[in-house]
Amino acid sequence: MATEFWRNSGYHLLERDAAGWLRVTDDFLRAYYVRPEVHPVEESDDAERALHSSLMREPRRSIGPAEIDSIGDEDARDNYRVVLRFRDKLLGAGTVEGCYLSLFRQPIDVPPLFIDQLAHVIVRNVLDGCEDPLRLRAAELFFREQKATVQEGHALLADLETVEMHASGNRYGSLGRLIVEAQGDLGKVDLDVLDRANAALYWERESRHDTVISLTHGRPALDALCRAMEAWIAHFLRLEVAIRPIRRIDEPRWAWHIGLDAESSAILNELWAGGEVEQGRMQRILGLFELRFADIQAMRRDIAGRSVYLALSADAEGAVRMKPQNLLLNLPIHEA
Repeated sequence: MATEFWRNSGYHLLERDAAGWLRVTDDFLRAYYVRPEVHPVEESDDAERALHSSLMREPRRSIGPAEIDSIGDEDARDNYRVVLRFRDKLLGAGTVEGCYLSLFRQPIDVPPLFIDQLAHVIVRNVLDGCEDPLRLRAAELFFREQKATVQEGHALLADLETVEMHASGNRYGSLGRLIVEAQGDLGKVDLDVLDRANAALYWERESRHDTVISLTHGRPALDALCRAMEAWIAHFLRLEVAIRPIRRIDEPRWAWHIGLDAESSAILNELWAGGEVEQGRMQRILGLFELRFADIQAMRRDIAGRSVYLALSADAEGAVRMKPQNLLLNLPIHEA
């Protein structure tokens, strides 16, 4: 029996369709109605309570502007508009994956938190049955911001929210101090940095987001991230690709690149255009990857068979904000 993980993603509230995508269910919609932004509080008026109660009974029912306008509290009205607009996108798409893709084909008008939540449950679906804790921890980059620390050649990633919560370093093996004061000797970090030898630790701590991975070249977490990215692309696009970590891009005029975050996109664009990127910014690059299509006929004809290069970087404050949608929207896929 496969190990259960990421129950807080909401995966258990959804159903798979014949294609393996997640069909939107009433219970999944109800999970948004019990969020604190829209759940009634002691001060809520009768109109707000009635609207909420009706949505819990009939999560898909159409809500007219007058019903929302009848709520006395302005913040509550705005919150309902946001949640219901997002609800309608889910219902219009029919599946979580379909909704996720649709969000990036037009100006984005939903909170980033909702986008991350969709990525969370989709990755849970993609990795269903996965028994590799390192792959699961690496895949958290798809939906949780990370804090990067580079010390003496070691690139360490910890959950950004956890680092901020425990910056004093007094819980879970001095996680906060690890990120601030890491000296590069991963062997001295007791159970906080996941590697093959202690990866099983993840199963009992995955919901605490208090483990660290090393993206240093040659470390297994870097390969685990590659496998997660391959599975993400295969799930959405039905394309088989192979991704491997590389130390540098040796092609002087490469054909295609994809930044996995805003900083990487900017750096790669400047380098491709022949510009000079100062060393401090170059050092923000945590990982470089080469992506190859299994079927070159699936690529754009003008670059068929060429490598696609990927990069993952931290920003000036050391935050890593991966945009997994870039792997879906920016691949050089044949127009057919």
